[in-house]
Order: sequence, then C-alpha cells, then structure tokens
Amino acid sequence: MAIHVVLYQPEIPANTMNIARTCAATDTALHLIRPLGFSTDEEMIKRAGLDFWHSVNIAYYDSLDDFFSKNQGEFYYIETFGEKTHSSFDFSDVSMEYYFMFGKETTGLPKDLLKRNKDHFLRIPMSDHVRSLNLSNTAALLVYEALRQQGYPNLK
Repeated sequence: MAIHVVLYQPEIPANTMNIARTCAATDTALHLIRPLGFSTDEEMIKRAGLDFWHSVNIAYYDSLDDFFSKNQGEFYYIETFGEKTHSSFDFSDVSMEYYFMFGKETTGLPKDLLKRNKDHFLRIPMSDHVRSLNLSNTAALLVYEALRQQGYPNLK
C-alpha cells in the first residue's frame, strides 16, 4: 500500500462509507481512529448493504498515539487553512507510504497535532461560498491526485 486515508474520530457514517468505497476501488488503505460516531460491526454493514466492505484494507486504532506507533511514512494533514494546495505536493514515489489525515467533521484535527506539522498542511482550492468540501469528496480528490501522479498503479 502506498496511499492511506486516515480518519480521526469520524462522526458521520455516510462519509466514512463513501470513503471506504473509494478505498476499495483504488486499493487504498483506510485507517479509523476511535471513537467512531457509529458502529462498523457486521450487522450494521450487512444492514447498510455495503457489499464492498470486505474489500477494504481497514485498520482501527484507539488513539493518535496508537496510530503513529504503528505507521511510518509521509503524513499530510488536510485543513481548509493550509497554505499549499494538494497538487503542489509530490506523491509520485510509489515506494513511499503517503497518509492523508482528516479530522472530525465538527472540530477537525487536534490543535497540538496541527501546531507540530504546519509544513504538511494541504488544502483543496475552492471559493469562499462554502466553509469546506464534503469529507468524502475531499478524500477522493486526494487519493486520485496521488494515484494520477503515480500513473494509476494496479488500476484498470
């Protein structure tokens, strides 16, 4: 896996399920940091008709410390106030592990994490008519930008 989507305490199940579908379609790993605002137990997955869930490379963590202790690579933090656009970063090295981290829908990423990592903030350009793009749309944009730079490896 070269590309990873990391959701810090996601709250809205539809966002996470849409991101999971993108991950399944692109062989992108999905990392979920608890607590989650919903259940991902087998009964809920079956009831929701998520027939692709078994195809998602998914890992769960109990905290940010747990996540960082188990993963290494380049970490990018998606924030509306990032100074650099997503397309200004180089994700072309297929031997690297790239992690795109998103915060809670209501409060974002922890402020102390952001203070330590300003050089790896990125944003999606948009007008000032909206506060932000939908989380699942933003995740898809980033995954496909990284894949585009890599030449869409292993995808038809």
